[in-house]
Order: sequence, then C-alpha cells, then structure tokens
Amino acid sequence: MPSRREQASAFPVGAPPRASVVICAHTEERWAELRAAVGSVQAQTPPPHELIVVVDHNPALLERARSTFSGATPPVAVIPNAERSGLSGARNSGLRAASGDVVVFLDDDAAAQPGWLGALLAPYADPGVLGVGGHIEPEWRGGAPAWFPDEFLWVVGCSYLGLPARPGVVRNLIGANMSCRRDVALEVGGFRAGLGRVGSIPLGGEETEFCIRAGQHFARGAWLYQPGATVRHTVPGRRATGRYFLRRCFAEGLSKARVSRFVGRGAALASERAYAARVLPRGVLRGVQQALGGDITGLGRATAVVVGLAAVAAGYAAGLASPTPRLSGDEPLAAPSRRSSGAAS
Repeated sequence: MPSRREQASAFPVGAPPRASVVICAHTEERWAELRAAVGSVQAQTPPPHELIVVVDHNPALLERARSTFSGATPPVAVIPNAERSGLSGARNSGLRAASGDVVVFLDDDAAAQPGWLGALLAPYADPGVLGVGGHIEPEWRGGAPAWFPDEFLWVVGCSYLGLPARPGVVRNLIGANMSCRRDVALEVGGFRAGLGRVGSIPLGGEETEFCIRAGQHFARGAWLYQPGATVRHTVPGRRATGRYFLRRCFAEGLSKARVSRFVGRGAALASERAYAARVLPRGVLRGVQQALGGDITGLGRATAVVVGLAAVAAGYAAGLASPTPRLSGDEPLAAPSRRSSGAAS
C-alpha cells in the first residue's frame, strides 16, 4: 500500500520532475541582485519548467520587473503578491501560480551556480523525499568580518557549520535555497502568514515551521540537504556588523518562541539543542585554541559564539514571556487552491 506521501505525489516515480522556480522580491534596492538571480536561473541546464518572480506589494518594482523581463528567453512570469505583505505571503502566491511538480524558492539576492537545479532535483527520484535544500555560500560585500563565526552564518541566511557535509536528512531547509513537492506544500497549506520576514524586519522561522508541519503530516517523508546544489547569497556591509548580529540573534529567539507555539517546543527546539550542545562548544574551543596559537581573531569568534547564543536565548525567553495576542496568521491555514496546468502571467 502506498504511503501518504506517495499517494499525494503528482508525478510518476522515475520521471524527471518539472521545476517551477519562484523568486520573491520586495525592494528596488536589490534590483541588480534580482536581475542576477533571474539570469542565473535562466542559465541552468536543464532549464526550469517555468520561472516566476513575485513582487511583494511594491507597484514600482512590479512595473519595472514586468517591463524588463517581458519577452525574456527563457520566459519570466512576473506577478504581484496576492496575499498579506511579507515573505510567507509572497511564497504562497508563487506556490499558487506554479504548475510544476516541484517548487523551488530562490532569494532575490542569491545567484544559482552552474548545475544547481539538476543537483536540487535529483533526490526527487525517491518518492519519500518531501523537499530538498541546497548549500548557501555567503558573498560578502566588503569582506567577511574576522570575528564572524561560521557556526552563525545562518544570521546572514547562509549554510552554517553544523549542517551535514554530505547529502543527508535534516529537520528543515533554509528558505534562500529550498524546494519542495508542490502537492506536499498545497496539502499542508503553504507557509504560515504570521511568520517570516516583512521588509527589513529580521524575523524568520517560516520555513522551519513549514518543514516541521509538513514532516508531522507526512511522517514517512524526509527533507534533504544537498550540498552540491549551491547558490551565492549577497551579504551587504550593513549585515556584517555586531549590531546586526545581535539584533538578528535576538529576533531568531523571538521567532523560535513563535514556532514553538505552532508545532510544540520539542519539535521546534530539537535541532537547536543538539547544535547548542555539540557544535557551539567546539566553536568556542577552536576559537580559543586559535587565539592561543597567535590568531587573536579566534578570541573574537569564540566570544561571538557565546554572545550570539545568549542573544538567541534572551529573544526566546522574551518571546515566551510576551502576551500572546491572537495575531493574524495564528489562525488555521487555508490550503491554496490547486492548479493543474498553466503558468502565471
């Protein structure tokens, strides 16, 4: 008897899946990066089934994108976010518009490397795979700060030290470079609107909650990390500061507290406990050893690990202690309508 995951799958086992690549954009400040992201997808071999750019409540950017990408080869569909403003709503709009078997989400400031799409799609030959995420390499503008620990690269939306070095099962993917079966995403109702980044507010957790929720629904399914599917993620200078580091760590704690309310503390913190118990102590020890060996910047990295963890814990405590008003987005999800064919225009 087929599993729930196999019953939900829309394409025959063994057939190459059709990929709908979705890029969400919200500001013209990243116009150059958006064009680079689109170009990197158009250069993929094999090409995607379709490429969709979702503009998040920015009429000027929507008009500019439609004008620029009109007549592009391969074609680019530009659509507005038809849902609540924010990354979750924009991704759900892309999900509604997509007609491929697999929906791939790429950040507007990330550029896919050659072979990215093929590496991302290969694991879908296994019907138990719910989704696949790839490696995210930081593209530091202005250089990487010497004090920045690799264990905290998630602060700038990149793959961090502690993830599997080889393809392997993970609890959740990172949204800058992730994919999932379209029928799985539709079945669980897409991304929760009450979570995730809105504009420049550095909250997150929407892809974590989404992956945990889908994993709970399809208990025999798995999320895979595929290091061979690489993108380069732009990190502007303003995110290479100690102030942004602390702000983002605190916001991560707040986000975890919110995710815990939806999926339970055990599921929301399982990976984090292992990361804090095994990965971070090794990072502190390595930094101290480097400092003793003459690399004084190691002391800065060891300190950043300790301070960053404290900021996350403080944010989590603040999130749990805060009142829990009935925020929009806390309500049960309504599954986006299914589309059997036809790209957005």
